[in-house]
Amino acid sequence: MKLVKIIGLLFSHGLVGFAGFALGIYLLPILIAPPAPSETEVLQASSGSLYTTEFRKDLQDSDSLHWGEGSVSINNQSITLMGTLAPGPDYKLYLSPEFVETEADFNRLKPKMLRVGEVKTFENFVVPLAEGIPLGDYNSVIVWCETFGEFITAGRYQ
Repeated sequence: MKLVKIIGLLFSHGLVGFAGFALGIYLLPILIAPPAPSETEVLQASSGSLYTTEFRKDLQDSDSLHWGEGSVSINNQSITLMGTLAPGPDYKLYLSPEFVETEADFNRLKPKMLRVGEVKTFENFVVPLAEGIPLGDYNSVIVWCETFGEFITAGRYQ
């Protein structure tokens, strides 16, 4: 009887520890995220947009934990999102010469993509662009979780 109790306690404590760890992975990016840019800031940064697209929740590898939704604007100075992303760690923004909506396609095309910056907020973002990026050489913008190799969302802009 004592062995059953010990095994039960180890199992229950292990389960609680795992749940706490998983919750921490989910909540930590939210807790340490900087303040999201306001709607006014996003609109100012997106003025003079050369391209626009939409992030949608219904892409092939998007799911309830990995998604984005909203309007994306691209100009020579920045890429902006007026919308929301599922919270997560280590999001990177890429430009791709081909539209992708799966992790397999992302990994296949990653050598041809251009990583333009980090996404640190989950409601609206403004990611500055380095000078001279040939936006016309690409047709899609992608949010990717670098730490876990997870596809978040993408939009084709041309």
